[in-house]
Amino acid sequence: MTEDMNNIEELVDKNEKLIDIWGRRTPKFEKKYEQTVMRVISDYGVGASENTGAKGKVLGAGYEPYIMAFFIGLYAGKKLPLSEDSDDLKVLGQPLQFWGNLDSKKTRKAYPALRSYIFMALVAKTDIDWIALDKGDIKANTVVLQLITTMEEYANYGFSVMEDKLKEDKGYFFSHRSFLDMFLQLTSKKVDEEHDEEEPEEL
Repeated sequence: MTEDMNNIEELVDKNEKLIDIWGRRTPKFEKKYEQTVMRVISDYGVGASENTGAKGKVLGAGYEPYIMAFFIGLYAGKKLPLSEDSDDLKVLGQPLQFWGNLDSKKTRKAYPALRSYIFMALVAKTDIDWIALDKGDIKANTVVLQLITTMEEYANYGFSVMEDKLKEDKGYFFSHRSFLDMFLQLTSKKVDEEHDEEEPEEL
């Protein structure tokens, strides 16, 4: 798998990898989740002078709830297209290449490898004609746009789930196990579904 990923990353030109072009992009999200999710559980939109008021937040930078939302959508296997009205959308603000680069003020260590995992997941879940890209029949930017769209749609579904959880229980994500329990539930559900599909039909 690693060797295949290296080949895919090189499918741009001799000077630049596909993952680097992707890394310069900033995904969008629906504005409504800024108030209902992002500002509730993270320091998103909090200036340096306001940090004292954000001590109760579970997550740090705005891309952290976005990462959680993406993986919720990915593990659930569900995507939700963003609103077609550009007025309903907002750019996250920080390019992917900087996500997790620094130690967090929440005492978490830098986690840059996570970007590679996200990229690999997007490659696996996006229908791309890699041969056409290699031949130059489609541009690298077109492929990156497809990858970003997949990312945005998984995250959009994840945000909808997170919003529903917070509506039910405002303190849901303030438990240390909240995200872990959610991901365990999603993965165990997927295993059960796959097991059911493999069971032979009764005669």
